[in-house]
Amino acid sequence: MAFVVTENCIKCKFTDCVDVCPVDCFHEGPNFLVIDPDECIDCTLCEPECPANAIFAEDEVPEDQQMFIELNAQLAKQWPIITDVQTPLPDADEWNGKEGKRAFLEK
Repeated sequence: MAFVVTENCIKCKFTDCVDVCPVDCFHEGPNFLVIDPDECIDCTLCEPECPANAIFAEDEVPEDQQMFIELNAQLAKQWPIITDVQTPLPDADEWNGKEGKRAFLEK
């Protein structure tokens, strides 16, 4: 089982989770992070570090966020690995917690 980044990461892209990851399972897109399910070792370290509360264990992903399980797997194959903490997007705090952000996902 892997962890999954869900909708609330969109337009925030906090990278606190990347800092604690013992393997290179995070991948970075323009305004979203994903976890490669094939690399994730289910260590649970990233989940509590996410300021946006956007990371869930695969079996705990909310019903309305289920599409992010497959999306993480797909985008992890396309996007580069991220291993260093970076500055969040400029208006991350304003977007944190807003609903309906799927339309803003940049692939």
